[in-house]
Amino acid sequence: MKRLAPAMTGVAALLLSLPLAAGCGTLVGDDTGASPPRDASSAPAIDHAAQVKAAKAAHDRKFPEVAKICADAPAKPSEEPTPSEAPTDPWARRVAENHAYKAQARLDDDARCRGDAHARRITAGLEGVHDEKALRSALGRLGYPPETVEVYGTGAAPGFTFGIPDAGPCITGTLTDPAKAEAHAHYVEGGCMEPKGGH
Repeated sequence: MKRLAPAMTGVAALLLSLPLAAGCGTLVGDDTGASPPRDASSAPAIDHAAQVKAAKAAHDRKFPEVAKICADAPAKPSEEPTPSEAPTDPWARRVAENHAYKAQARLDDDARCRGDAHARRITAGLEGVHDEKALRSALGRLGYPPETVEVYGTGAAPGFTFGIPDAGPCITGTLTDPAKAEAHAHYVEGGCMEPKGGH
C-alpha cells in the first residue's frame, strides 16, 4: 500500500473535519442576532375566564336590550346534563352512532337566555322578509353581520343560520310566513350549520 504524501494527508484530514465543524456553533437563518427559541413553558397562560367575560361585555354593549332581559331573568339552579344511555338494541345503537355527527355542545342558562332573546328579536325583525337579499339587509339593521349568515334551500322557504356575535349561541330559522328562528349550541363538529352526512 502506497503512503500518501504529507501534503495530501493534511488536505484529507481537513476535508474530513469540515462536516463535523459545520454543525457546531452555526446559526440557523439569516439573522445573526437571533435569540434562542423560548421555552414553551415560559409562555403566559391563557385566561379563558377573562376571555369569556370580555366577550359577554362586548355582546352586552352591542345588544343592551338582550343583556337587560337576561340580567333581570331569575337565576335558576344549574342542571347537570343527564348522561345519555346507549341503546341496547344493536340496530338502534347503529342508528345512534350514525347520527352522532349531529351532536351539539351544551348551552348554559345564560347562553340559553341570550339565544332565546335573540331568536324572539330576530323573528320580529324578519316580518315581511321573503328573500335572501332582504334577509341579509334586515339582519344587518338588527346588528348581525350579513356576511356571517348562511342561507340555504329547505324545499319550502329559504333557511338561514349564523352565530350571534361575541357571547351568543347559534340562530337557525326559516323565512316562512311568519319567519321562525330558534337558538341552539354550536355543533361539536364545528359551526352553526348542521353537518351533512354520517357513516
